[in-house]
Amino acid sequence: MASYGEPMQPPSSAGSLKSPTTKSTLVGEFVGTYMLVFTVGCNVLSKTPVWAGVSIASVLMVSIYSLGKVSGGHFNPAVSFALAVSKSMNGPGIRWGHCFAYWGVQILGGICAAFSYAILFWNAFNLAPSKGFSWLSAGLCEMLYTCMLCFVVLNVAAARKYSEKKSSNEYYGLAIGFVVVAGAYGAGVVSGGCFNPAVAIGIDTSSSGMGFGWCLIYSLFELVGAFLAVVFFRLVVPKDFNPMAQNETLGARLIAEFLGTFFLVLTVGLNVIGNSPAGAFSIAASLMCMIYALADVSGANFNPAVTLALLMSGNFKGEFPDDGRSSGRQAKSATVVACLYMVVQICGAVTASFMYMFIFMGHSFPLGPMPGYAWSHVGVAEIIFTFVLCYVVLCVAAAEQTANKTMCGLAIGSCVTVGGFAIGSISGGSLNPAVSFGISISRGLSGHAVHHIEKAIAYSIFEFIGAAIAAGVLRATHIANKDLRQIPMSN
Repeated sequence: MASYGEPMQPPSSAGSLKSPTTKSTLVGEFVGTYMLVFTVGCNVLSKTPVWAGVSIASVLMVSIYSLGKVSGGHFNPAVSFALAVSKSMNGPGIRWGHCFAYWGVQILGGICAAFSYAILFWNAFNLAPSKGFSWLSAGLCEMLYTCMLCFVVLNVAAARKYSEKKSSNEYYGLAIGFVVVAGAYGAGVVSGGCFNPAVAIGIDTSSSGMGFGWCLIYSLFELVGAFLAVVFFRLVVPKDFNPMAQNETLGARLIAEFLGTFFLVLTVGLNVIGNSPAGAFSIAASLMCMIYALADVSGANFNPAVTLALLMSGNFKGEFPDDGRSSGRQAKSATVVACLYMVVQICGAVTASFMYMFIFMGHSFPLGPMPGYAWSHVGVAEIIFTFVLCYVVLCVAAAEQTANKTMCGLAIGSCVTVGGFAIGSISGGSLNPAVSFGISISRGLSGHAVHHIEKAIAYSIFEFIGAAIAAGVLRATHIANKDLRQIPMSN
């Protein structure tokens, strides 16, 4: 998606494929933003709570695939802002002049779309935090998922390996679009789930008779989220900003694991406490998007059970050398790096659990057997479906015979959809020791902390057993593969 780098270029010479003109890029941004905001409004006014997030994510995805190579497929002032900030930091992105031009047509497209759905339904809806939630809770939701959206954009579409045409991928639209699925069902209960100043301004303008002003607060939080995305992107891919920097340092990999696990567990918590109608699918989308964004940085494990399965199968990318500052230090072994991964994954999960508790004003939820089920049921459920998750990771991301760069993230993320719906009513469908500890530690703040930690340990044992079985079965089914490899997302 090279056009994210410099979307406004003059036509090339005759006889070659012409670059988009300024007019075509601006019209592309208007059309894409119009369709996005119009779809948002129609879903809200026609009251489709179960499928609204999928509908909105899908229109963003298809618009990106349709117009990404024309305008860059931003359709969001926060995305344009993130790309301009990145460029100002000597990273990949767009110039400020392009950013401001995009803002103009994106906001215009959002307003036109909002009045269009208002006329179609002869109705409108106001922008504001949901009843019972403060401006801070709504603002944090908007900031965090706008950050996630922009971070995924930067990693899967704007990174120099794509903008300078050193590499390519086919999953960029899927990864970016389905951040909306990740955020809409959990954060949407709190803020409405805009993650886009053009959406916020359009909604607020068309319903100005009911009150106006929340779009300014929402937009501010969304732009802060976009800025944070650039900071995180610079931390995990430093070479995109400084050619002399070293990519894939241990620090960058650990930050990537922290961020991926944080957004995964945040999505879990918001969906569960918010009683989402599509929780498993939303959580699966968050995992998929962050795998596509970070697999070529850290391997995108985000799960101690996955890390264990990779390590036991001889496939964990270990033996990580020192950064070169001290030639006397020995390289870190795969086991040491795997242990560091597990620690930061749990830290990311715990941080996320505190965040969702803060957003929901102290509310949390327990880990344990669901009503009508015993620990024996939980053990069987968690072992089998953690096996499914870890085995699919090993097959589609590690085994040379069955690895698939394009579908890897979707396949792994879908395991959460499989397990979440299949055993959610039995064990809750954790499938991840980091998730188990994040849920239990935050719940322990309300009392009986030791009891909740014991539950997390029990779940983790089941999940590690599932991971070990996956590593063993891989050796049997992929015995011909002598060269297993870490998640092959780098191109």
